[in-house]
Amino acid sequence: MIIAGLTGSIATGKSTVSGFFKDAGAVIVDADQVAHDVVKKDLPAWHGIVKYFGREILLPDGEIDRDALGDIIFKNSDQKKALNRIVHPFVFEEMGVKINKAAESYPDSVIILDVPLLIEGGMHMDMSDIILVYTPETIQLERLMARNNLCEEDAMARIRSQMSIEEKKKIADIIIDNSSTLEKTREQTLEVFQYLLNKAG
Repeated sequence: MIIAGLTGSIATGKSTVSGFFKDAGAVIVDADQVAHDVVKKDLPAWHGIVKYFGREILLPDGEIDRDALGDIIFKNSDQKKALNRIVHPFVFEEMGVKINKAAESYPDSVIILDVPLLIEGGMHMDMSDIILVYTPETIQLERLMARNNLCEEDAMARIRSQMSIEEKKKIADIIIDNSSTLEKTREQTLEVFQYLLNKAG
């Protein structure tokens, strides 16, 4: 078994690459999905968020309005740090549970930790293989504006709220360049998967 970290930045295509890894046979532990699960109504992280941000960030059914919360944190780094302090302990705990289950069920597998804030959160320090899905910032901006129907100012605010993709590139061990076609990205992903599979075996 081998555990590798997969990260990127907003609109670089990390989810696409994660899907390619899954199709190839990797076990994916998705931090975004875990983060979504741990903030569901009435769970401890939900209470922490509501206590800090107020009930204004709730939908009529009581669940977190992710768009409203996103608008707050992407424009205010202190608010983003506060949200991370509330949510991250619960995310890391649940991810640990999922990793242990995957290791027990698939002892010879490649486990991919799909974590947007892998480097920012310091999780990369414990891993020998950090995979970065990379596109230049200009392509990030273009894709984010199209994907989320954002103006340039709002899209750039979201990009700049994260560590720059160029800084992440300096830290990563393996780069998957998603600037070209999906087929080229898939080919790179399969090469990386084979490398990890050989390393695991």
